[in-house]
Amino acid sequence: MDHAWNARLRNRGAIYAKHILQNIPHAKIAILSQNDDFGRDYVTGFKRGLGNEAKAAIVAEEKYETSAPTISSQLATLKASGANVLFGVTIGKFTSQLIKGVAELGWKPDAFFVPASASSISFLEPAGLENAIGLISSSNQKDTIDPQWAGDAGVSDFLEFMKKYLPGADLNNSNYSAGYHYAGLLTRVLQACGKDLSRENIMRQAASLREIALPLLLPGITVTTGHEDYLPFQQSQLRRFNGKSWIGFGDILDDR
Repeated sequence: MDHAWNARLRNRGAIYAKHILQNIPHAKIAILSQNDDFGRDYVTGFKRGLGNEAKAAIVAEEKYETSAPTISSQLATLKASGANVLFGVTIGKFTSQLIKGVAELGWKPDAFFVPASASSISFLEPAGLENAIGLISSSNQKDTIDPQWAGDAGVSDFLEFMKKYLPGADLNNSNYSAGYHYAGLLTRVLQACGKDLSRENIMRQAASLREIALPLLLPGITVTTGHEDYLPFQQSQLRRFNGKSWIGFGDILDDR
C-alpha cells in the first residue's frame, strides 16, 4: 500500500532491480519481505524491474509476520540458498534483526539492500554500525543526524526549530524531521493559495508544484506534481553506508 508522501512502492522496488541488472552480472537473489501489502507491493515492483531475468535470478524467497519474535529461521534458509544478493524489505526492529543476523551467520553477500527502513542511521545502531557497512538503501531526504550534513543550512534550520519548540526531543527519531519536511511542503501549497483557502484551490495548488526544492531534500531532488499524479516525492538516490554516513552514488532516479 502506497503512502501519500512517498514514491509508489512498486516503482521503488523496480529501481533496485534495475541497479542489480546493470551492476551485478549473474546475480543470485534472496528476498526477505514482510507478509502484508507493504511487502508484497515492494516485491512485486522488484520482480517487475527484473523482467525476464526474475525467474532465474531469484533463488530464494522468505516472508515474516509482523507478530514474529525473530526472523532467524528465514535468514538461515536464505543463506543456504547460495544467494550473493540479499534484498530485505523489512521495517523497524526487523531491519536491526536482519542486519545483525546476517553478520552473526557470517554471510557476506556481494550486495545487501535494505530499501524500506534505513532512512536514518538511528535504524542501524541497534544492529551495530560495523555490521551495516556496505548496506545499500535509497532516500530523497537528508538524515539530520548524519555527520555529513553538519553545517548544512536546511539541517541547521531544522535543529534550531527543534531546539526552540521541542527541546529535549530525541533527534534520533526521524519522524520529527519527516514531519518538519512535510509541513514545509504544505506551507508552500498554502502560500500559493493566497487568500483563497477553499478545498478546490488547495487541491489546484497541490497539483501545480513545479521543481520545488525543500531544505531537507537531497541536492538535485525536487517536488513536482500534476493533476494526474499528486505524489510529491518521486525521486530518490541510491546510497551506501560507510560505517558513519550514507554516501549517495549514481544519478538521481525518477519513479515516474
